Amino acid sequence: MAWVLKMDEVIESGLAHDFDASLSGIGQELGAGAYSMSDVLALPIFKQEDSSLPPDNETKHPPFQYVMCTATSPAVKLNDETLTYLNQGQSYEIRMLDNRKIGDMPEISGKLVKSIIRVVFHDRRLQYTEHQQLEGWKWNRPGDRLLNLDIPMSVGVIDIKTNPSQLNAVEFLWDPAKRTSAFIQVHCISTEFTPRKHGGEKGVPFRIQVDTFKQTENGEYTDHLHSASCQIKVFKPKGADRKQKTDREKMEKRTAHEKEKYQPSYDTTILTECSPWPDTPTAFVNNSPTPTPTFTSAQHSTYSVPDSNSSSPNHQGDGTSQGSGDQLHPSATIQETQQWLLKHRFSTYTRLFSNFSGADLLKLTREDLVQICGPADGIRLYNALKSRSVRPRLTIYVCQEPLRSIQLERQHDATNGDNSNGAIYVYHAIYLEEMAASEVTRKLALVFNIPLHQIIQVYRQGPTGIHILVSDQMVQNFQDESCFLVTTIKAENGEGFHIILK
Repeated sequence: MAWVLKMDEVIESGLAHDFDASLSGIGQELGAGAYSMSDVLALPIFKQEDSSLPPDNETKHPPFQYVMCTATSPAVKLNDETLTYLNQGQSYEIRMLDNRKIGDMPEISGKLVKSIIRVVFHDRRLQYTEHQQLEGWKWNRPGDRLLNLDIPMSVGVIDIKTNPSQLNAVEFLWDPAKRTSAFIQVHCISTEFTPRKHGGEKGVPFRIQVDTFKQTENGEYTDHLHSASCQIKVFKPKGADRKQKTDREKMEKRTAHEKEKYQPSYDTTILTECSPWPDTPTAFVNNSPTPTPTFTSAQHSTYSVPDSNSSSPNHQGDGTSQGSGDQLHPSATIQETQQWLLKHRFSTYTRLFSNFSGADLLKLTREDLVQICGPADGIRLYNALKSRSVRPRLTIYVCQEPLRSIQLERQHDATNGDNSNGAIYVYHAIYLEEMAASEVTRKLALVFNIPLHQIIQVYRQGPTGIHILVSDQMVQNFQDESCFLVTTIKAENGEGFHIILK
């Protein structure tokens, strides 16, 4: 008769010790080269399952398990992810366990698999700026790595590789049929990535992630099999032990009712299944930086000013418009979002936002964008997304004076008493972001479709009809919302125009 025991029933019946002892005996019979089954079954990975359910409805069985041999914090609420404290530079064992059922994945039986262990940021904002954060850490700690493998203590790992451009990752090959333990050392501490304010700031959480791949037909280990990760915080030496003790003492002071809201502290940390890290495992072979999410920090300062061919924050000259076409819509596809970024001079971040649709990008807050792109470009991108433009320093209205022949015709009609063709003057608004004569010239060229290089000079008609050269000082003394009639006079040599403001 086959007996199925649930772990909680075993514990409640007081049979846990005998049950574990019997499993240990079975494990010993499997041979010294493998872990005993108690190494797996003693861990908090089992969920209560209804034995009446058919096998097809069972939860998907992961092919591997990764177990970090250090205790979880007791100060974690029931529905939250476990948190484990580590000491900087201390070696911690991660057991690589073959969790396949009989007949599962026969293609890897007797073959090696490759695993990549990484320490990455838990916080999404820091994930976006990972490259910048790690470059800053590298600058302060030249020659150091965030993650190392303690090779003398590790068991069953072969062909160990590290990439100088990936200080937070290490890879190796291992045989699932043999005992394998990777001892890792994390050299960065959580407070190194916390903005310093008044002292005593909380450190940021990290993640330990393991991605495992099998060999493809071409001999490369690029076929993903399994990924799992756990949340950690790293303290200075012995700091993790003090933090664990503090959490335990706090829990002991809580009432029994309050304790029910928290998880117990487990002796080991199970890495839970997750999505594979968005990085190709061939990065180590090619010695190329991680394509995602490795982002380049813009080194130049930029400001939220309209493009050079724009005549105003919200309008362009006749025939073109900066209206809805320049605004990113939530319905924009990934390709349209990339084109929008390129058009608005955010080409540095097209790779970063390579999987973002318009809706994804518009959901980011100002703080998110500052974290991702830095203060200068982050604010500029936020303003562009929200269609925020620089308020013009001066607004003037211009109208092109009717041609001389038309004026004479209308004067003749007026003499004959025909006023039906009275002149209608249509003005164009020009918004100046700079109080300079060159800005006036450029905007006039756009409005009246005159090539900028063909405008020889701009004058203002003064008293008694004299022509006064428009200078920066004159523009600075224009009254806001002044109105001008514009006359263009062709140069005597036929090359270029003079413009007169009346």
